[in-house]
Formats: sequence, C-alpha cells, structure tokens
Amino acid sequence: MTSTSPDIPNCGGLPAAVSAFADAFVDFSVSGIFFPTNPPPPLPATPAATFLPAPSRLVAIGDLHGDLPKSLAALRLAGLLPPANSPDSSPTSTSWSAGPTLAVQLGDILDRGGDELRLLYFLRRLSISAAAQGGALLPILGNHEVMNVCGDFRFVTQPGLQEFSSWAGWYRAGLAIKRRCGDLEPPKNPFLGVPKSYPGIRREFWDGIRSRVAALRPDGPIARRFLADLPTVLVVGDSVFVHGGLLEANVEYGLERMNAEVSDWIRGERGDNARAPEYVCGRDAVVWLRRFSEGFNCDCDRLQGVLGMIPGAKRMVMGHTIQSEGITAVCGAQAVRVDVGLSKGCGNGLPEVLEISGGQSQLRVITTDPAEAWMYRKQKPEKPAAALEKNGDVKDGLALLVRESHALKGVEAKA
Repeated sequence: MTSTSPDIPNCGGLPAAVSAFADAFVDFSVSGIFFPTNPPPPLPATPAATFLPAPSRLVAIGDLHGDLPKSLAALRLAGLLPPANSPDSSPTSTSWSAGPTLAVQLGDILDRGGDELRLLYFLRRLSISAAAQGGALLPILGNHEVMNVCGDFRFVTQPGLQEFSSWAGWYRAGLAIKRRCGDLEPPKNPFLGVPKSYPGIRREFWDGIRSRVAALRPDGPIARRFLADLPTVLVVGDSVFVHGGLLEANVEYGLERMNAEVSDWIRGERGDNARAPEYVCGRDAVVWLRRFSEGFNCDCDRLQGVLGMIPGAKRMVMGHTIQSEGITAVCGAQAVRVDVGLSKGCGNGLPEVLEISGGQSQLRVITTDPAEAWMYRKQKPEKPAAALEKNGDVKDGLALLVRESHALKGVEAKA
C-alpha cells in the first residue's frame, strides 16, 4: 500500500470504492452511460479469440465513422436493439434484443464524425448486454483505429476534437478524485509528455489534438480500454472478417500472431512510441487492402487461394471500401463488402447489414425500409473541419501530418 502524505486524506479502507466512483463519474459524464456495478472479470492482457464457432445467426455491420444516430439505425436494422417505436427503446438504450446472435462490426468507428467516444462507450456497453443474453458484439480494428493510435489525425473533424477535449476535462476530474485518496496508487497521467502546441494547426484545435493523442496513443486510457482487445482478423465459422483484406503472406504469418502483436502494440507493451506492425501499415496492409473490395473485376483466383489457406473458410467479409449502391458480393459470394458509407461524414449511405444464417449457407442483405429511406436522403453529408492553414489557404480536414514536403508523420509523445 502506498504511504499516505499528511496532506492527503486516507479513504477509510475504501480505496476501491473511491476509484470505482471516479471511473463511473467519468464514464457517465462522457457518454451518458452507466456500466454494471458488478462487471465481468477484467479482460486478460491478451487479444480476443481469433477463431470462433459458427452461431445460429451471424450479422456483419460496416464502418460507422463517428455517427451515433446512423449507427443506432444499423443496429436496430440488424435486430440487435429494440425497434425505435418499441416501449423498450430509447436514444441511449443498451438493451441487447438479439438473443444468441453474434454480430461483427468491421472497424472504422473513429474519424469523420463527432460521436466517436460515445460510439466506443455505447458499443462496449452493448457488448456487455449481449454477453448477458448469450450473444456477442465483436468490433474489429479498421485502418482509422490504427491511424489514431499512430497519431495520424487527417480525418478528424472539429466536433471530434471537441468531444475529446470534453473527455480530457472529465478525465482530469476523475484523476483529481483519485489523488484525494491516499490509499490508492498514484494514477497514471496520460497527458504527461504530450506536446501542448502544434505549429501549422489553428490554435483553437490544439487542446483537442493534445487530448486525442493522450487518449489514443499506445497505452492511452481510451486505446487500452476500447481498442487493445479488438482483433484485427476474426474467423467465425466459415467467414473471415477483416477490415481491408488478407493476402497469402498474412495467413502465413499467422492470424493469431497478428492479433496478439497488434494488441500488444496498442497496450503500449512495445513502448509508448513504438511503430505499428508493418502488416497494418501501407497499401497492402490488412486494414488498408482494397484488392478484393473495389469494383467488380476482383481477382477471384487469388482470393480463393487465400481462403484455401484458412481451414474451412468460404468467404471474406470486408469493410473499408464504400459500396455506394449498398452491400455487394463478387466471386460467387466469396468476397462480401459491407461498407455502405453509413456516416454523414462519409457518404451518408442508407443503413444496410449482412445476415448469415442457415448453418452459414444463407446470406441475406437487410436494407432500410423505403418508407424510412427519405429521412437519410434529405440529410446532406458533412464536411471535415478546416484546420490546417498553409500559405494562406485553408485545407479540408485536419491533415495534421502534412508538412511542406507532404511527408506523413505521426504525433509523438515523450515517454
């Protein structure tokens, strides 16, 4: 036990209760959500399982990009939440309504919208509710999660920065509560070592950028809590879920090995400024690849070869590449693409989800009722904030990392 300073009161043998109160205070202030007072045991410092058996019903949901209302519409469309007109439904309801259904969300929760933190909190709370009902909600990592852990904020919006600035204020308040209890180990301050100024960026965004770096860098409180346990690749029954796509070299390297190494990187176990693993960076990375998700002239022979390296795999389900006409499938449904550009910050597409049932043999696209489609079509897509000033011009998006040389570099924090 830490020795108590004369200036810091002892918590009367209740340090755990004080810590839990501070965490609940921050959670509710940021998200409006209370988490269970008796949650399941803490997750071990290992990634989630890579291979899962086929459930009776499997659902896939594409990229969400910081748009909570549209995300809720997709979750309701999939039957994971009660219908909007149900007595059990409310804008903040986290009641799982799909029983033993297993739902996979294909990543890219972050960027392009202002509800990123609320989405992370909501999905985590809904996953707890799902587990209690015998179901599961399993997001995977997308390229935008990787980018943010790297400090690459090119697709952040002004509301997104404001949301993280607000989080930082509440998080500091939680730290202050914990510091008033001398029985507790001194809490780690994630803001230490994070730059306070960002030349080339409008000053009004500096606090949001600093807050975002602190939250999402390796071992940052949001990265560790919400991202570190997400798989990069997930195989459920005969379906392979990956944000961008897999190539032969990825399968040879090992899917479980990739998941474990990316998890370690996000937890900061490779150092606060460790580089992301190579296979999640670059054009052919598993979270960036578009070889099997772009257009209808897919390299079906190569896809079949990759799937053939994964025992029992029959299809690859991907996000990342917007399908402007809705969910598509090519190569005899061996490549299924579920990113419909849902978010208002990324196309404002109509909600659609993929359902796999009947012993994994029946694929069905569940789409928005035409009677409801007008609500989304009348909404105009949002544009990113103009934040980077260069030679008198204002560029769209934060583009934090674009210098005069146009080289890309992540924001680093001093250890």
